[in-house]
Amino acid sequence: MVQEVIVVAGGLSHEREVSLESGQRVSQELTHAGFQVTRADIEPSLIELISSRSGVVVFPMLHGGAGEDGAVREVLELLDVPYVGSTANACRASFDKALAIPQVERAGLPVPSRVILPHDMFRDLGASTLMTLIENRLGLPVFVKPSTSGSSLGATRVDRIEDLPAAMVNAYSYGQVAVVEEFINGIEVAVPVFDLGHGPVAFPPVEIHPTSGVYDFEARYTAGATTYLCPANVDHQTMEATMAAAVRAHTALGLRDFSRADIIIRDGVPVFIESSVAPGMTETSVVPLSLETQGESLSHMLAELVTLAAARHP
Repeated sequence: MVQEVIVVAGGLSHEREVSLESGQRVSQELTHAGFQVTRADIEPSLIELISSRSGVVVFPMLHGGAGEDGAVREVLELLDVPYVGSTANACRASFDKALAIPQVERAGLPVPSRVILPHDMFRDLGASTLMTLIENRLGLPVFVKPSTSGSSLGATRVDRIEDLPAAMVNAYSYGQVAVVEEFINGIEVAVPVFDLGHGPVAFPPVEIHPTSGVYDFEARYTAGATTYLCPANVDHQTMEATMAAAVRAHTALGLRDFSRADIIIRDGVPVFIESSVAPGMTETSVVPLSLETQGESLSHMLAELVTLAAARHP
C-alpha cells in the first residue's frame, strides 16, 4: 500500500525552475487524488528522507541533465525504492539524441538526416572546413542542438552557412556534443504516451504554433507565447500514423509508464525528433492539455502511475 509519494523536483540543470513548476503541479494533482505527498529537491538529505520512509513511491519530475539522463533513477534503484517512470538505462538512451535517434530509426521510423559532432572535433579540425562539409551533406536550413539537453535550450535554426559556427558554439554551451539536423518543414506536434500496465497508448497530438516561429524555451514556458491546437488539425489517417509513431518510439527506446514524443509531420508522414522521459506538467505544458482533450483526469492518470510503480516493487 502506498503511504506516501515523494515528488522530486528542482535539481541543478538549466531547467530547474520549470522542474519546480512541474513538481508543484504533480504534487497538487496527487494530493487531490488522495495521496500524502512530500516535495523534495536534489540535496544530501534526499537519500535519508527516502530511506526513512516506508510504503513510499518516488515520482521524479526533474527536467534536463541529471534529471532525465538516468542518474537520479540509478540512485533510486540503489535504494531499492519504487519510482514512477523509465529505468536509468532507458533514460540514458532517450536523453542522448546521438543514441536515441539511431535507435528509433532502426525501429523503422523516419528521422532527420543528421551529423553528430563533438566539441573537440569542431575545435581541432577547424570550423570553416567542417561547415562546408555539413552544408554539402544536409543542405540549408539546418537545426543545431545539444545532444543532451531539453526544452530547446541551446537550439538554433540556421538559414545561412555563416551563422552555423555561432549556432554550434551555442549548442556546446549546453553539452559536449552537438547534433546538426536537416530542418524538417511541417506541422510540429507533441504526443503523450501513457502505459498503465496494458501497453503504451498515445493520446491526441498537440499542434504547436509559437508566435515567434520557433518553439524555444521562451515559447514553451511563457503564457501566451505559443498557440496550441488539440487535437492537431490533420486528417484521420495522419493522426493515427502520428500516434502510432509515438508509441513505436516509446517502445523502441525501452521507456516505461509515460513519455512525450516530439514529432514533425512532413507531407503527412510523422518524422521523429526526440522523446522526453519527464515531460513538463506546467500550466503551459502539452501533456495535461492532451489528456483534457481526451476527457482524462490528470490526477487520475498520475495516481495510476504511482499505483503501478508500487505494484512493481514486491
